[in-house]
Amino acid sequence: MKIHNKKAVFFDLDHTLWDFEKNSALAFEEILQKYNVGVGHAQFNELYSPINAKYWKQYRDGEITQMQLRYGRLKDSFNLLGYEIDDEKLHLVSEEYIRLLPINNHLFDGAVEVLEYLKSRYTLHIITNGPDVVQELKLKNANIGHYFTTITNSEKAGHKKPHAGIFEYALKAANADKETSIMIGDCIEADVQGALDYGIDAIYFNEHKLEAHPSITQVNHLLDLKKML
Repeated sequence: MKIHNKKAVFFDLDHTLWDFEKNSALAFEEILQKYNVGVGHAQFNELYSPINAKYWKQYRDGEITQMQLRYGRLKDSFNLLGYEIDDEKLHLVSEEYIRLLPINNHLFDGAVEVLEYLKSRYTLHIITNGPDVVQELKLKNANIGHYFTTITNSEKAGHKKPHAGIFEYALKAANADKETSIMIGDCIEADVQGALDYGIDAIYFNEHKLEAHPSITQVNHLLDLKKML
């Protein structure tokens, strides 16, 4: 299916272009060894991923602060492993994680190829809920920042996806219209439904082939976008 009459393409960053799970695992592998935390990094990451997703949803919904997100997801992970960690070490681990996370620069397969393909056909933009400085570092270290005309984050916009305010801010920054824009992201609630509710078409990056409503346009690999855009 070819999508026509679009001029601006908006991407989510984490879990869409930037491989959060792989980069996060590498950061924790280094951190757990550095601070002599007596848990295996593979086991830790397996537990951390769903806990992190739960905390991000609470953060998107405005139920917790960014600091509560950063510490709560770690504390819950260690508790689930039965590992006692004092607040001082937990603080060190959290700060080190935020420092190391954007240093790793693994992207999803096909990310650079599809950005190269799209850059001469559309203006490209980022809409992310991640913190300003961290997201900028991810884009810089992964060497993909130059593809994007604008980068909108929740700190700049004053709203988090799926709130309409962040999409309104992003379109205004990009000098783009709803009708000629499209959003691509991995989260049904934040990226896809958020964009659709605001009046922007959306494509669901469904890497894990999760069940989704048949009305939702989706791709399972980033290179599939070349057939649609």
